[in-house]
Amino acid sequence: MDGEYGEMREIRIASWWRRLGAWLIDIILVGILWDLLAGIAGPFHFFGFGPMHGPFFQHWFVDLGSDDAIVLFVYWTLLEGYRGRSLGKMALGLKVTNMRGDEIDLPRAAIESFGKAFLLPLDCLIGWIAMPGSGQRLFNRLSETIVVVVDEAAPEGVRYVRPE
Repeated sequence: MDGEYGEMREIRIASWWRRLGAWLIDIILVGILWDLLAGIAGPFHFFGFGPMHGPFFQHWFVDLGSDDAIVLFVYWTLLEGYRGRSLGKMALGLKVTNMRGDEIDLPRAAIESFGKAFLLPLDCLIGWIAMPGSGQRLFNRLSETIVVVVDEAAPEGVRYVRPE
């Protein structure tokens, strides 16, 4: 069936659970890397400039009310703006695209990432209430992006085999 822009395209919207899994992978990986950088920061960490200061939970995970949120914002903006995928999304076969399923640019990634890094509970809640069934958070809607399942299958007419 042909649409206004040519051939109709089927896009699979990612589930909330799969997106949550990708988010968890991202915050754990970024938290670990940021914590390792704290060791390199040495004495600066004692003066409040280093990452991951605070209670035990915040030591091992990201404190979204601090500089950690800024690090996550930059991480998601760059990876999703240039590649469409963070490490968590790569691991779970997801990608951020525009509403037509095409690549997004850095400004759209920044808008989309802002809600995820700084306002996630509110961002999700508004998305669930105001846009039920869309699979979008508020900042997905503002950035005109969606999170889709990436079809990693071989292209049509190709079959991959393992060597014996």
